[in-house]
Amino acid sequence: MGRNGFSILTILSITLLPILSLSFSTDSPTDRRLLVLLDDLSLKSSHSIFFNSLKSHGFDLDFKLADDPKLALQRYGQYLYDGLILFSPSIERFGGALDLAAVLDFVDSGHDLIIAADSSSSDLIKSLATECGVDFDEDPSALVIDHKSYAIAETEGDHTLIAANDFIESDVLLGKKKIEAPVLFKGIAHSLNAANTLVLKVLSASPLAYSANPSSKLSSPPSLTGSSISLVSVVQARNNARIMITGSLDMFSNRFFRSSVQKAGSPRKYDKSGNEQFVTELSKWVFHVRGHLKAVNLRHNKAGETDEPAMYRIKDDLDFSVEIYEWSGKSWEPYVANDVQVQLYMMSPYVLKTLSNDKKGLYHTSFKVPDVYGVFQFKVEYHRLGYTSLSLSKQIPVRPFRHNEYERFITAAFPYYGASFTMMAGFFIFSFVYLYHK
Repeated sequence: MGRNGFSILTILSITLLPILSLSFSTDSPTDRRLLVLLDDLSLKSSHSIFFNSLKSHGFDLDFKLADDPKLALQRYGQYLYDGLILFSPSIERFGGALDLAAVLDFVDSGHDLIIAADSSSSDLIKSLATECGVDFDEDPSALVIDHKSYAIAETEGDHTLIAANDFIESDVLLGKKKIEAPVLFKGIAHSLNAANTLVLKVLSASPLAYSANPSSKLSSPPSLTGSSISLVSVVQARNNARIMITGSLDMFSNRFFRSSVQKAGSPRKYDKSGNEQFVTELSKWVFHVRGHLKAVNLRHNKAGETDEPAMYRIKDDLDFSVEIYEWSGKSWEPYVANDVQVQLYMMSPYVLKTLSNDKKGLYHTSFKVPDVYGVFQFKVEYHRLGYTSLSLSKQIPVRPFRHNEYERFITAAFPYYGASFTMMAGFFIFSFVYLYHK
């Protein structure tokens, strides 16, 4: 009976795993499963406001210790989760089947990731961040210090509790509502890898900040200084996977969320820091609640017709259209922009047109097929800060005129027509003179 029960459970797990792993769809980015890895289960209560904000947006959180021997991101070739949150900065080695390569494969498969580090961060976490395009300070005892933009406290501190408000200007990443209060940050600095063009600073340190050991005097210039220090960074990979990286685990804590804040040199004191708004809005972007686009119904046809042809003829007039929508968190809404373009492409663009939109999601244009035949592609490549990238293509052949489709008299051939008639007239005159002239 026990063996039969085990067999039934095995069969059910194999049957249900594809359903669970496919719970996230680009057509409906809701009800996603997130794996949260912790150093200590007490973080569930000390960071509960952040976790509850994720649950309120339809996410199912699975909390586990980072060294759990049963850890696995996938089973039977199917991923069990759609996103991963690493609140385990001190972990030297993940448990179970999880390791650095497995996390990178997870991201390469289009899944999302949040990495929160602190002063106790291990080489594993730092190596993972390096693979994602940022480099943490190599000095394990260094913290971000700012003697100008620190948060005023009741007791004089070492100015490692920073009140930061140098945000990226993007409504897509941080929401339309402006973050008024500074964000409290206490942790380690990182810089962006210049070779990685996909990583962005979301929260930067002030020009006077630097990274050093606060308990010892500086014996040499710090390696990270000023605005080159990033406090929070994000990456959107080419496969639209999103990553958030920060050097402060405390930034997500209830204590920082509820704390009042006053920035040094500022007369205004805020009853509540900007941490909750900042972290909540940014996590909504990371997990595709905002800034998620989809394109459907790419169509083309000859002008005046409705059906898509199997091929076009050179110099045909055609109409092109595509529909683009943005996920609002609850439903798909029309996406309105004036920078969406279409290419008619063969080795290089022969036509590049900006699409008009009707503010209801439909983008359209009309143009003439170039006087070149071959196999072309309609291509829509759309990349805009904060939004998922769109890459659409549809192949279509273009043929030349058939022999019976040319005009009876071609304007470009008039010189040849004239030469022919001139030659006939000359031959007639020559023959007449030759025959009758004595």
